[in-house]
Amino acid sequence: MSLRQFEYALAVAERGSVTAAAEALHVAQPSVSQQIRALERELGVELFARTPTGLVPTVVGRAFLREAEVAVNASRRARATARAGAGELAGELVVAAQMGFGTRQLPGALGTLRRRFPRLEVTVFEEPSSAELERLCRRGVLDLALMAACERTPGNAHRLGGEEFVVVLGAGHPMLAADRVDLRGLERELWVRFDRDSALDAVLAAVLRDNALAPATVARVSQTATAVRWAAHGLGVTLVPRSAVPEGYEHLVRPVAPAVSQPVIAVVRPAPGPAETALLELLAQAEWSERAPAY
Repeated sequence: MSLRQFEYALAVAERGSVTAAAEALHVAQPSVSQQIRALERELGVELFARTPTGLVPTVVGRAFLREAEVAVNASRRARATARAGAGELAGELVVAAQMGFGTRQLPGALGTLRRRFPRLEVTVFEEPSSAELERLCRRGVLDLALMAACERTPGNAHRLGGEEFVVVLGAGHPMLAADRVDLRGLERELWVRFDRDSALDAVLAAVLRDNALAPATVARVSQTATAVRWAAHGLGVTLVPRSAVPEGYEHLVRPVAPAVSQPVIAVVRPAPGPAETALLELLAQAEWSERAPAY
């Protein structure tokens, strides 16, 4: 078995066909087919099943692909580390951000990182669920995860700072006349909330509970920008990290009393390489509403 075969199998699983995988890998289609067949012969199992919609991993194939992904990621990191030792930082960095957190800090840090190391490839995606982020970290899929601290925060997490939460009110709302909004004054408001398994909704639920508020939920959304826009149009109020407020809506935002802040952490893979270390340093230097404690 070879890492190249692993990469071919992962590409077929992602795209659902040998032809599409070959195009993405910039190789000839017969080469991919031959390598997949050779891999299946060596393993003695069928990795893919043919269906009307394309190639789908079998049960055994899914288990194999999970481990293949870990192996391929480890190989990429090893190459990046070796190149960094020679004064050149290249390779791939896979980063996940929990939806709503580090919305301003992460792009700035990544931009600086790319300018400093132009040959470094960075893949970033958002994930609302803390449980899913933790699962991806355990699998070794992620190089760095930016997320809210929670009860299951890993012991090796790096505290970056805090995100201040603010309430977003509709245009013309009477509470916009105040510099700060008393949360208990929102008792009769409708709320634009987030997906139930998201960290953002967990923060909002705790705030409502701690202030003895029984929320009337008017809508649930998946993105902070959507929540802000819907609140701005008067559908209901919402509570989001200040850094997640899109440009142009700042005049509809007010801090709340009692103040609400959520610690933000970075979880880095074991034995981090130079790319992860550099990004972590940049994130620690970013401007947060609450600075991380000094140790």
